[in-house]
Formats: sequence, structure tokens, C-alpha cells
Amino acid sequence: MKKFLTPLVVAAVALGSFSSCSKDEVKVKDQVSEETLAQIKAMGFTAAGAQKVEGGYLVEGDILLTEAELQNPAAPQLLRTGNAEQYRTTNLVNVGSGRTITVSISSQLPASYVAGLDEAIARYNAQNLLIRFQRVSGTADIALVRGNGSYLASAGFPTAAGDPHNSVKVNSTAIGKTPNTNYLATILAHEIGHCIGFRHTDYMDRSYSCGGSYTNEGASTVGAINIPGTPTTADPGSFMLACIGSGQNRYFNNNDITALNYLY
Repeated sequence: MKKFLTPLVVAAVALGSFSSCSKDEVKVKDQVSEETLAQIKAMGFTAAGAQKVEGGYLVEGDILLTEAELQNPAAPQLLRTGNAEQYRTTNLVNVGSGRTITVSISSQLPASYVAGLDEAIARYNAQNLLIRFQRVSGTADIALVRGNGSYLASAGFPTAAGDPHNSVKVNSTAIGKTPNTNYLATILAHEIGHCIGFRHTDYMDRSYSCGGSYTNEGASTVGAINIPGTPTTADPGSFMLACIGSGQNRYFNNNDITALNYLY
């Protein structure tokens, strides 16, 4: 049976069965102030379902916003011409004439996850972009670490200085110890996409991939810049759709490749 996850970006699942907290404890733990919700909305993200997590706030299922980002948002930039397009954030990775981004994977994650990461990296490198990825041990530009929460994986966006977001939290409890390599690669490629500045393809209406009610982020937003050359109609195969079916494989489609080559 095809199972849809709540916003991920691949990402989120209601994992009540994975939590040992009582409902009251969860409400207190995840409570987000009205001031913070307003800041999240001002940056152009959906405040509904926002959660307080380690390092900041989780929004749209798998996107981490830090306190610093909420307090010092980038200047508003918005360009929309359709309903389902590739979008980037205000910040991108500075690659110059070419840059290799190193990626590590924690030993706390199952050994089988190395193959999924290698496949995700291979997908990017096959595009011959100015940005390339390399798996390393030890210190890296992006560290895959074990995470726990109501998501499959989560990540943030590039820094104002032009560096990728430095970590991807991977919920191996939700994904499983030995997931299909292509399924895991899709999840990891999606999160790495966030780390280098991609937002969800169905940013304007995440119900497109997640189901449920129509969701529109509103007009006054920050950090949702349409990437020229991407479609103005639905794009069912994009690796940056907000939700994914269990076990599904989404390699880069033609529109994703257009977006990757435009940015990098």
C-alpha cells in the first residue's frame, strides 16, 4: 500500500508510535509562541505544524529554521509565475569556478545507509555541476547524523556566507535499518537539496504531494524564488516534492536538472 508522509520534504510522518511522551508532555515540548509563529510566517514558511526542536524550529515537515535565522531574516525576495515550480531560497552555496562539498555519515546510523548516501551523491555528480559532493570520514561540510522526531529526515538552508547547511538529521527509526537504497537516496538527495538552497517544488500547495487540504503560503513571503525554466504546471516526479510514498524512488527529472544547472 502506498503510504504518504507528511511534509518533507520527504519528510514528515506522524510518529506517535515512536514517542514515549504523554500527549500533555508533547504539547508542552512542541509549543511555539505566537511571536515565533509570526516570524516563521514572515519568512514565507507555513507556521501550521511548526515544532520546537533541538537547534531551532522544524517547519514544513523537514526544514530547520534556527533562532538566528528567525531573528535576522534575509530581505524579502519573491517571484512566482505558477503553481508547481522549482524554488530556491535567498541564500545559495558559493561555488565560484567549482567547489566540492564533503559529506559524512555518523556511525550511529545503520551501515546500510552508506550505500544510500553514495547513490545520492552519485546522482548529483552525474550532472557535472560546478558543485560536487564527496563522502568523507570525520569533519565534513554536511554531516548526516541520527535524528528523532516527526520526520524521516530534516535539514536547513545555506548560510548568508555561502556555505551549505551543515547537517542532515536522519530518523533511522522511521526509515528502517535496511531501506531500499534508491528510496533512501531519494530522501537524502532531497535533504541535501535543502542544504544547498532548494525549497519544495510544491511550495505553493503541498497538498499536491501530501494529500489533505489545499495549502497556499500566501503572497508576502521571503526566500521562495522561482527558478527560471521550470514548469508552471504540476510536476509529479520532482525530487523536491514535499512528501514521498513509502519505498518510492525519485531520480532527478528534466525540470530538476534544469533547476540544478541554472543554480550550479
